[in-house]
Amino acid sequence: MRVSWLADQHALRALRTRVFIEEQKVPPSLEWDDLVDAQCWHVLARDADGQPIGCGRLLPDGVIGRMAVLPQARSRGVGAALLEALLQAARERGHRVVTLSAQVHALGFYAKAGFIAAGEVYPDAGIPHRAMSLVLPD
Repeated sequence: MRVSWLADQHALRALRTRVFIEEQKVPPSLEWDDLVDAQCWHVLARDADGQPIGCGRLLPDGVIGRMAVLPQARSRGVGAALLEALLQAARERGHRVVTLSAQVHALGFYAKAGFIAAGEVYPDAGIPHRAMSLVLPD
């Protein structure tokens, strides 16, 4: 499930292009930050045929982002598995707190994992978001 940007960039880019750029209309200039991507821990979910269906990343500072699951794989536990893998990576890296910027429609998903919302709703790439954080147990 953990992958490297260098080795798996093609699959990660394809997923994020499909979900963020094509489906959600995020401008490519806001999606791609290759220098940051190269420094992140990435996770990639594949279906039974080995096809990529979901991804996410953990930045060096403990920020989770770029969580994307293809429409046909949603509501099947893929996102939860990706999130758990990222939380495990955060624990291994010694983070005590992880944060993320959740799209408003996904607040409940992250709340189920223990994330707490804070602050007001704000636009990011034209999509309403809200800051969330989770204190990791010792």
